[in-house]
Amino acid sequence: MEELAEIVAIKDDQITLVSQVKSSCNSCSQVSTCASGQIAKAIPHRKLSFTLPYPQSLSVDINVGDCAVLSLPEGHVLQSAWQVYLLPIMGLFTFSAFGQLMLNQQVLTHELQSLLLGVLGGYLGYRLAKHLQNQLGNISKLQPKILRILTKPIEIDTVESN
Repeated sequence: MEELAEIVAIKDDQITLVSQVKSSCNSCSQVSTCASGQIAKAIPHRKLSFTLPYPQSLSVDINVGDCAVLSLPEGHVLQSAWQVYLLPIMGLFTFSAFGQLMLNQQVLTHELQSLLLGVLGGYLGYRLAKHLQNQLGNISKLQPKILRILTKPIEIDTVESN
């Protein structure tokens, strides 16, 4: 996954970048008739600001105002999304099924207990996903990296001809 960001500050081997947050609704053909598309139009586009270490591997001089092409590995993004979305749902379903089994075996006396067991499973799945996302190895894998710098074109005020 690649994204463009503008360099707004360079200080002490740190680069501050600003990227426009884009809604996928702008590219949809149903944007004029969809409620989500109307909301995306009404809310002004936000900007995301973050700081990255100065890339020593690039041979180009980096200046304020240049654009940087940032990259995130798709595999790690998909793995992170899988954990965040599916682990709580899997916990909810698994504990709900276990609660229903215990209710059928008359270990639990009321359906509310089975329901609470399902909610507990969803919460435990959420906590597991949060723990996996906060591990240091996972955080570093999801850190954007600067692929290349797109310098600003030279501005020419006047052209003289001979």
